[in-house]
Amino acid sequence: MDEEAKMPTCLLDLPWEDVLVPHILCYLPLQHLVSLQRVSKQFQSLIQVYLANRRTFDLSPIGPCIPKEAFCTMLKDNKVLQNLSLQNCSDWVTDQELLPVIGQNQHLQKVDMSGCAWLTRHSLVAVSLSCMHLQHLGLAHCEWVDSLSLRSLADHCGGLQSIDLTACRQLKDDAICYLAKKCLQLKSLSLAVNANVTDESVEEVAKNCRGLEQLDLTGCLRVRNQSIRTLTEYCPKLQSLKVNHCHNVTESSLDPLRKRNVVIDVEPPLQRALVLLQDVLGFAPFINLQI
Repeated sequence: MDEEAKMPTCLLDLPWEDVLVPHILCYLPLQHLVSLQRVSKQFQSLIQVYLANRRTFDLSPIGPCIPKEAFCTMLKDNKVLQNLSLQNCSDWVTDQELLPVIGQNQHLQKVDMSGCAWLTRHSLVAVSLSCMHLQHLGLAHCEWVDSLSLRSLADHCGGLQSIDLTACRQLKDDAICYLAKKCLQLKSLSLAVNANVTDESVEEVAKNCRGLEQLDLTGCLRVRNQSIRTLTEYCPKLQSLKVNHCHNVTESSLDPLRKRNVVIDVEPPLQRALVLLQDVLGFAPFINLQI
């Protein structure tokens, strides 16, 4: 009877930090943890203990549904974050909510702020000053990113390995070239949908970031064959290149990359012609490509 009396009668009776946190709560999606907080004050305290020790915090599945107050509460005690994703939080996240989190988490290695339209350059400067070990950064469609904030990032986060600058339309060649000279370990870079990007940026990236594996230049209308040839020469590890809607980039510069099995998002001219012909005729004609 004494042994039965000592048996846990409720989930909360189990050891929190030895059992519940490392072996049970870690398997629950974030939205379930948020729901559990509403059950009782004890559950709220338990979830807070778990969130204070969580190293990954991904809000992308529930971003639009979570109140900004809940975000601040959940992370107020966390100082060990390594991975923070704020995708789909564009409706509510501002500097006011993010800056305290960044300031107390200096071990962040990956931060994704893609689409967070209400943030400002102050958030990026805070990331660059606080997160010296940052390796991956997502800034797609953050039009508030400017030259000064990107330079601050380059000065303080030299170990950066990937950065997504898609549609960061304030950026021009000078800022991108500065980034390339400072962040020599870049393996993945997106400069897509930015009409300011020219051959100067691509060539500087190619000459300084020789371990580059992925480059997205989609919609960079001012990029030409010259910089693609430089890329071919200086980046032997390149695996993927996106040049769709780069109308000044032709097959003459892409063909050497194809021969190295680099994945390119545009088909060779003959292949495109065959697809178009098939659409018109309703079938693919046989063409002897060995002639």
